[in-house]
Amino acid sequence: MNPPSLTQREAARTRPEHERPAMRQTWSELLFLHWKGDPNVWTRTLPAGLHLDTHDGAAWIGVVPFRMDRIRPYALPPLPWLSWFLELNVRTYVHDDEGNPAVWFYSLDTNRWPAYKIARSAFKLPYFHSSMRTRRDAGGWIDYRCSRRGENESANFLYRPVDRHPAIEASPGTLEFFLLERYFLFSHDPFRNRFYSGQVHHAPYRFREVELKQWSMLPAKWDGLPPLEGPPDHSCAVEAVDVDLFALRDLTAS
Repeated sequence: MNPPSLTQREAARTRPEHERPAMRQTWSELLFLHWKGDPNVWTRTLPAGLHLDTHDGAAWIGVVPFRMDRIRPYALPPLPWLSWFLELNVRTYVHDDEGNPAVWFYSLDTNRWPAYKIARSAFKLPYFHSSMRTRRDAGGWIDYRCSRRGENESANFLYRPVDRHPAIEASPGTLEFFLLERYFLFSHDPFRNRFYSGQVHHAPYRFREVELKQWSMLPAKWDGLPPLEGPPDHSCAVEAVDVDLFALRDLTAS
């Protein structure tokens, strides 16, 4: 079990050669909220074969609300209504036995039923169909709300990117690089007990500090995860990034 080296993390940015993306999309108005976690506790939330990726000795658990815009298959135009929706994910950071760094999703909420069905089937990810809405006022404050079906409370977020300084890219070795520069995911089909790897490619995130008036730890609670406590240990915002998404690779077969 070898943790990822800086070389591996930088190599993960590389676009796959001779492979056409399966989908193209834009991620907009991203809010990254992260809490530190005890690795001894959080390692028990992972399936066998995956290992926590830690920074400064801590596991990091993210709650990330954002907009999905212009979702479409490669070389096709987006479709009205269907290609725009909201998403909120709960995640942590992992590596496999070879030290390949990736994201592990505990849940992904979306307000488009077709997106929920397609993502669960095609990408083997734990999507939930939820009631969600977002609104940005004239002052730049983003009011984002998510109510998962079957839950009584709503997860509410109120935030605004800080415009006093220009957005910047994360430098290798920093906490922001560890949290943001992630280009692989692992997913699991529990019915067939098969593991998959997916890859995305985009320009490095350009992030800003964020003013945070309201945040929620409810999505992690809905997933039955260990409790998160207090305000986030790290928060930042990204305005938008264009993304290419590549087809899943069946790791069980290989």
